[in-house]
Amino acid sequence: MEVSRTRHFGRAAENLYLTQSAVSFRVRQLEGLLGVELFSRQRNNIQLTPAGEKLMPLAESSVLLEQRIRQEVAMADGKSQQMSLGATPNLWDAFLQEQLRLFMSSSPGIALNAMAHSSGNLVRQIIERTLDLAFVFDAPKVDELTTIEVMNIPLYLVSAEPCDSWQDALAQDYVLVDWGTSFQIQHAQEFKGAKPPVLQTNTGRIALDCILSNGGSAYLPSSLIQPYLDSGQMHVVPDAPVINRTVYASFHASSGREELINKVIEQIATNVTAAAALASPQGESR
Repeated sequence: MEVSRTRHFGRAAENLYLTQSAVSFRVRQLEGLLGVELFSRQRNNIQLTPAGEKLMPLAESSVLLEQRIRQEVAMADGKSQQMSLGATPNLWDAFLQEQLRLFMSSSPGIALNAMAHSSGNLVRQIIERTLDLAFVFDAPKVDELTTIEVMNIPLYLVSAEPCDSWQDALAQDYVLVDWGTSFQIQHAQEFKGAKPPVLQTNTGRIALDCILSNGGSAYLPSSLIQPYLDSGQMHVVPDAPVINRTVYASFHASSGREELINKVIEQIATNVTAAAALASPQGESR
């Protein structure tokens, strides 16, 4: 995994605190065990072979499973409950990071493992039982998973400078945030012919930092923008549609941990609903 990430045996060895010969030997051992070549070795260009590409997600799952086993066994004597939850980067930005803090303070008997991944990786990890619970914008259609609707998050078009119309806002260094497939579809329908964005990102915090530093506009949730609306650093575009995104919670249908999972979902959803009631941006359009 480290050689694949660095594309260099020497740098991988440094990161793993091993000699380069040790790393090369272990890779050859693995290739001999599997009977395939995992890397195409060309000078200054080490690439995964098709077999190596196939192995990577399985190797990552194996490492995660080993970590999970160690955590569960180590915590058995302390009788603490272990919960592994994940979300896409933009969902951590939109609501989950703050809720994680609140949940930890109110549930001292539960130890959490928090991960940020793409929706596809989250679903795969739940199926492989290396993840207990995932929050996503687009509900996965997988028979093994139980998926429930948790809440709605409204997204507002905001800009660093006051704008009278969404056309003006999108013409001012617009940052397109990936809030999921449904958002992309509605966005394309609402803003046909709009100027292409200057930046595309999968996390709202990057868009927020960009606008605060360089100006521009983006669709962002109230949890990120409210302090800047209050201070006058950002402005809601009055005629832009509010795009609502549904958040789903997914977990394995036969996990055996439904009681704990439902407790986590219920508490997080309650906290988010209460916070949203107090943080509706002024000037939102209907």
